[in-house]
Amino acid sequence: MARPIVAIIGRPNVGKSTLVNRLCRSRDAIVHDQPGVTRDRSYQEGFWADREFTVVDTGGLVFNDESEFLPEIRQQAELALTEAAIALIIVDGQQGLTVADEAIAEWIRSYDCKALVAVNKCESPEIGLSMAAEFWRLGLGNPYPVSAIHGVGTGDLMDKVVELLPPKELDAEGKDNIQVSIIGRPNVGKSSLLNAISGENRAIVSSIRGTTRDTIDTSIIRENRCWRLIDTAGIRRRKSVQYGPEFFGINRSFKAIERSDVCLLVVDALEGVTEQDQRLAGRIEQEGRACLIIVNKWDAVEKDTYTMPIIEKELRAKLYFLDWAKMLFTSALTGKRVEHIFRLASLAVEQHRRRVSTSVVNEVISEALSWRSPPTSRGGRQGRLYYATQVASAPPSFTLFVNEPKLFGDSYRRYIERQLREGLGFEGTPLKLFWRGKQQREVEREIARKQNNTPS
Repeated sequence: MARPIVAIIGRPNVGKSTLVNRLCRSRDAIVHDQPGVTRDRSYQEGFWADREFTVVDTGGLVFNDESEFLPEIRQQAELALTEAAIALIIVDGQQGLTVADEAIAEWIRSYDCKALVAVNKCESPEIGLSMAAEFWRLGLGNPYPVSAIHGVGTGDLMDKVVELLPPKELDAEGKDNIQVSIIGRPNVGKSSLLNAISGENRAIVSSIRGTTRDTIDTSIIRENRCWRLIDTAGIRRRKSVQYGPEFFGINRSFKAIERSDVCLLVVDALEGVTEQDQRLAGRIEQEGRACLIIVNKWDAVEKDTYTMPIIEKELRAKLYFLDWAKMLFTSALTGKRVEHIFRLASLAVEQHRRRVSTSVVNEVISEALSWRSPPTSRGGRQGRLYYATQVASAPPSFTLFVNEPKLFGDSYRRYIERQLREGLGFEGTPLKLFWRGKQQREVEREIARKQNNTPS
């Protein structure tokens, strides 16, 4: 059974994201001294005592104002409350009780979840009690003075949260979880794709660039597996990014690539592959992540029978270093081919985690050598490839033992990698090849011998 959910609710700039990071012992939620940094629902795992739960960070609530994104932020907070067991209302103890706090308390009473009030920015335990007393007027029970920055009072607050959680049940989540990051430039349809995949409005969608500022984690069950979908901020060129929420969001996006099993690189079908798309593709390959190329907005393209193969050829010519990745033409708006993502991503992850026996690897290498011998240097010295073995997975990594690595140029190395793919598969994942020479092995053996002979 899924973990119970604790929704963090409050007006802008009261310290919600700071408290989320404190409760989840992380730094995943963006914290910046500017209202409106958090817009979508952001999920993190938390625990206290013997209980595990999910904390949902939401955007700052403002009523009676239809300015940019505020209605969407309220909608995201409403969705968080409908699935929450506890609503944790964050208020600012230094500013005192405001009309906005009273409006939020009244609004939350219409939802079927328990509510607690956390009075933030109470750094002094003694003064904090007097600061919190004013918030009894909200009518939601005992207000808890806390300091999200320093951790003051958070223990008492979490004791109460755990007390109010539903009875503990066995966790029936699948063991084989897959982490999927949705990566791309601004406005290519990443948030729309997340909503289409999850079947609900998980992320705010807007034509305005930079709407998504933080990574948004969503867990869903498909094909008897738990999928953790991570929507990321659109990544622009470094020189275009100023220090602030966008800077932090892009850093989170790069971290999302690192912790993923597979990345969905979203490309705009109308704009094609840009220089920034190529950089992102290079980052995915550099991190050794499995990848699926999603060509979005396919519904907006005028097409005939030959359009798809022609455009795929054009896109692959610019993303040549991801020639091992499957390409899928989708429309997040209409849902066209969206369900195929799970099947293709599953195959890519299986290949990414796959191991092959040394005997099978060397059968492929032997056949590759029979078709094309290693190159010969100008001095007449020929390269020799003795044997190979897989040394790691995720990504699949191979060590090839040769007489001299310098004798094997880029062209022949690409040939060997191509033969490994044709003979062993590994579609959807990068391969790493390590070329080790005879001299390197002798040095390593000498070092090992000296270490073994060194008296303790």
